Amino acid sequence: MRLRKRLPSQLAADLGISHATIHRWLTGKDMPSTRSCLKLAEYSGIPLHKVLSITGHLPEMMEQVPAEWPEFREYAQQKYPKELDEDLITMIEDLIERRRDRRHEHRKGL
Repeated sequence: MRLRKRLPSQLAADLGISHATIHRWLTGKDMPSTRSCLKLAEYSGIPLHKVLSITGHLPEMMEQVPAEWPEFREYAQQKYPKELDEDLITMIEDLIERRRDRRHEHRKGL
């Protein structure tokens, strides 16, 4: 919601679910189903395995990033607070994720 600057009611409309459901997720009274996790991943651009891990559908170890890939957002905000806005950081994170995916696919092929 923060990346797209959307309110909970707008997110609910975007995903085709009720505002009450979003409220229950945000307050911790409920967690998204795996189908909702897929919608959230597609909507946000966050990899599905990360969304499933965050929501508790997968073990936490799936969420951990290898040591050679530090979290870019935190680094960029500290190192370049005036040069990089949220859109640029998000775009760079997407490029990093694509590179990770290519490396992972390459390793599977070996």
